[in-house]
Amino acid sequence: QVQLVESGGGSVQAGGSLTLSCAASGDTYNNYYMGWFRRVPGKEREGVAVIDSGDDSIYADFVEGRFTISRDNAKHTLYLQMNSLKREDTAIYYCASGSNILTMVAGYFQYWGQGTQVTVSS
Repeated sequence: QVQLVESGGGSVQAGGSLTLSCAASGDTYNNYYMGWFRRVPGKEREGVAVIDSGDDSIYADFVEGRFTISRDNAKHTLYLQMNSLKREDTAIYYCASGSNILTMVAGYFQYWGQGTQVTVSS
């Protein structure tokens, strides 16, 4: 089992930055791929970025180089640095873990956090 707790969400103006964190507990944390997903009201959940236990990562097309996913295995923490935020980035952001492949298909992830709200205003 892996428990995930996100933090770092909030309100920011367009063009600003936020860093999301996801603290994980569970002794298999370092074995899993981990990722960030988001849900915009009225839309399906979508993948944002996923990282493996090393440095390989994938990003959604809409990220366009603005976000960086990283993990600190010693601290059991996943991060998402978000720069140049846009209004359309407003969503609930979820941390996920438990996948055994590098994918942004949500069904491959077994464990989910409760989410953290990110609101971007113009």
